[in-house]
Amino acid sequence: MDHDDLAHWSKRAADWARDYHRGLRDRPVRAQTAPGETAARLPQRAPEAPEPIETIFADFECIVPDAMTHWQHPRFFGYFPANAAPASMLAEQLANAMAAQCMLWQTAPAATEIEQVIVGWLRDALGLGARFTGTIHDSATTATLSAVLTMRERALDWAGNAGGLSGQPRIRLYASAQGHSSIDKAARIAGIGQENLVRIATDADFALDPERLEAAIRADRAAGHLPAGVILCAGGTGIGAFDRIGPALAVARAQGLYSHVDAAWAGSAMICPEFRPLWDGVDAADSVVMNPHKWLGAQFDCSVQFLADPAPQVRTLGLRPDYLQTLGRSDVTDFNEWTVPLGRRFRALKLWFVLRAYGLEGLRTRIRNHVAWAAEARDAIAALPGFQIVTEPRLSLFTFAFGDEARTAALLQEVNDDGRVYLTQTRHLGRFVIRVQVGQFDCTREDVMTIPRVLGELSGAAA
Repeated sequence: MDHDDLAHWSKRAADWARDYHRGLRDRPVRAQTAPGETAARLPQRAPEAPEPIETIFADFECIVPDAMTHWQHPRFFGYFPANAAPASMLAEQLANAMAAQCMLWQTAPAATEIEQVIVGWLRDALGLGARFTGTIHDSATTATLSAVLTMRERALDWAGNAGGLSGQPRIRLYASAQGHSSIDKAARIAGIGQENLVRIATDADFALDPERLEAAIRADRAAGHLPAGVILCAGGTGIGAFDRIGPALAVARAQGLYSHVDAAWAGSAMICPEFRPLWDGVDAADSVVMNPHKWLGAQFDCSVQFLADPAPQVRTLGLRPDYLQTLGRSDVTDFNEWTVPLGRRFRALKLWFVLRAYGLEGLRTRIRNHVAWAAEARDAIAALPGFQIVTEPRLSLFTFAFGDEARTAALLQEVNDDGRVYLTQTRHLGRFVIRVQVGQFDCTREDVMTIPRVLGELSGAAA
């Protein structure tokens, strides 16, 4: 296959993509296959001789789509969305065609400078202070790890990278009980240890209690431990919980600790000014992460970390061996020094396309609709016999149960086997509950109201 062939088959792929999206509502949302079924349809060894692209494409059409859970399905209400607006798909095609490795300014000047500008656009759109700059990672997990590594080095007076952690006091991190598992992973990878991640009890609204946070920090210092940082939750994965960001950051600042706010999902909603009270005080954070790939239409992967001062993170993560020098230029930004991987994709291109193609007001309208439709679905589910709303909507996320755990789990399985909608589960206060999260880029009110209709039919509670 050469570039002339690529021109033909790219058009064929675009036609396939158009038809795929047009027909998504007719497909079950979740893959209806058994483990090992797809692998059994593939040869055990790679071919020795080239095969015609016609055969390869035909095999793709035959094998792959029906064995995929369709994340772009307008009735995908599980986890959080991983949206891919058409403008983002187009940008990704162009980025893939150039196939640049954007590790340095000199290897991708446009990618570097567009990233700088687009991070500024997004910062302003979210209402963050002008002091923030930032970078685009693959996911919030990497952004949180970068922040935790910075917390570690800052607490150790920058001695950990060179000397290791042997002989150092126990480094302590603090996070809400509603915080994401990526914080646990960061504590492990950073060598801090999961046991040194202190989960602070929450209040009646499931927000981290600032007084308990301060007490835990003081107790650790008294015990000879080394407090390093605070990670706060702005829209938790389980039930959408928000910590009291401003008061908690005030404690972190008073105690001299580095702070990171995980707003991976909910951060996108802050382009709507009416939702910003949910993270009031966020400007005092050292680091904030949000994922445009979750709710703004920029397809995975695209996670933006805003930094009040990038210098501590660059000091923690940056390396500049001779072969990565930009000779004669000391005034450029090399974004590989801001993150863990050396290699970087041109992620800013899809954000540039999306923000221009839909406009902030178009994106605000989508988010506002999702929040309103989630509230309407919540009321319809609450009206069904036997159903109980367990947690009220936080933006577009709420949870419910149907009787005891066994009945709730059985209903969830039946819903996902039915295929018209896709829901997922979590545990809240020890109880098995079903999550509803509205946020797919192309969903409509009718799609969202399919949820209570399907629940009513499958539970026998339909009117």
